Amino acid sequence: MILESTDLQNDIRAGVREVCSRFDLDYWKQSHEEGTHPTEFVKAMSDAGWLGALIPEEYGGSGLGFTEGAIILEEVNRSGGNSNQVHAQMYTMGALLRHGSEEQKRKYLPKIANGSLRLQTFAVTEPDAGTDTTKIKTFAVKKGDRYIINGQKIFISRFNNTDLMLLLARTTPLDQVQKKTHGISLFLIDTREVGKGIEATKISTMLGGDTNQLFFNDLEVPEECLIGEEGRGLYCVMDGMVAERILVSGSALGNGKWFIDQAVKYANERVVFDRPIGKNQGIQFPIAKAYMELRSAEALMYEAATKFDNNMPAGAEANMAKYLCSEAAYDAAEACMQTHGGYAAANEYHINRKWMQARMMKIAPISSNLILSYVGQHVLKMPRSY
Repeated sequence: MILESTDLQNDIRAGVREVCSRFDLDYWKQSHEEGTHPTEFVKAMSDAGWLGALIPEEYGGSGLGFTEGAIILEEVNRSGGNSNQVHAQMYTMGALLRHGSEEQKRKYLPKIANGSLRLQTFAVTEPDAGTDTTKIKTFAVKKGDRYIINGQKIFISRFNNTDLMLLLARTTPLDQVQKKTHGISLFLIDTREVGKGIEATKISTMLGGDTNQLFFNDLEVPEECLIGEEGRGLYCVMDGMVAERILVSGSALGNGKWFIDQAVKYANERVVFDRPIGKNQGIQFPIAKAYMELRSAEALMYEAATKFDNNMPAGAEANMAKYLCSEAAYDAAEACMQTHGGYAAANEYHINRKWMQARMMKIAPISSNLILSYVGQHVLKMPRSY
């Protein structure tokens, strides 16, 4: 577990902050209000090498770990940005690097690393199968050397701003497998070649951006798209989900630290009844409490990331870190909102936009309640609660 940042990690923070400094709060405000993809920011991060940071050097990346990946996303959000627009290209590496074939890695990773190819979409969730992934109905039928895919996915981000997509689909019916986690396969789809095989319908959300419902209509893909072994895709995805939990924890920390920075600044500057409002314990204590929660959550995030980077089981730590980081970030958001009072509702202060990000992280990816269930059952060995 990291007790003190290394020189490399300090350099990473400085480098990401430099890129983020070119995109002020009004840039992100406009992107949010207009629901547009921050293309310029994504390109700048790619050009600087940050979105290829987790790709091994032999494939053109920097060869950094998920610890450093979490730091990168933390700094994006601490700058006032929205790391949701770039994080998928990092957390998908958990599945692709550990389970992709050498041919797949050599074909795609160098181009992802240099920014000429984007892997920004992970299609898992379905209208009737959210957290219960084993109940997905999207189905891939093997015909010769190709798979024919039909089905539906929902709340799929950045589909219109990606070149590649990870897709989870059943290849054996649920009632024909010995374990419900079997018979699910993972595919790497080139979305530039799907033609009419995928129909996307945009979903308007409070976070804006590119969120979609996808319909798969006899989509044909070559068997080379399969990642890992057929029917074992859910196990490949698990590595991706652990990576996702760690990286999202970093994003949540960045949000929380941004809220603390804003709250402290405003509390020191805002004068009411001839004194800074920060002198009032009703203002000061919630900020201090949220700050301590963030520091505690940060320690667990680093423990999870360190274990994952060293190929140790990290599922429990990653889930707990995601829970604590998102809860602490939301408490920081609430403290910041209360500190600013009515001004927090004004778009020009950007707090309401960032508050939405913090609130959503308690729901996605993975609800806080499901993490509590996971810890109760798998860590504390209590009876399953659902």
